[in-house]
Formats: sequence, structure tokens, C-alpha cells
Amino acid sequence: MPRIDLYSEAEQLEKKLKGASVDTRLALQPSVTKVIEKMRLQGVEVPARLRRLDAALCEDVMEARFDNLPV
Repeated sequence: MPRIDLYSEAEQLEKKLKGASVDTRLALQPSVTKVIEKMRLQGVEVPARLRRLDAALCEDVMEARFDNLPV
């Protein structure tokens, strides 16, 4: 996938995530991680904002897992 397409895909995901519900954020997290991985594999620089977004989404996933654990 060309570099421009990867940046475009990342921007589209960012737009979908802006103000999105937790469920939407959890559903889109794997897509964000995949785009970042594709960028790294192709030697494309991953923007810091995208890395921060992925980290925040991963935190959301972890929190959601712990929220459902019985006490």
C-alpha cells in the first residue's frame, strides 16, 4: 500500500474516533494498530499523534477487560 494511502487510512480512522463512543473506540483499535504496523513495515514514519492514539486505545481495551472481571 502506498505511503499516501496509509496516511489517508490513518486520518480516516482518526476522524471516526473523534468523539466516538467507547464501543466504537474498542472496535476500531485493531484497525489503528494494523495501520501503524503497515507503516513500520514499509519504513514510513508513524506520526506521534497516531502512536499516542494507539496507546490510548490500547488502554481503553485493557480497562474494558478489567471492568468485566468478577470480584
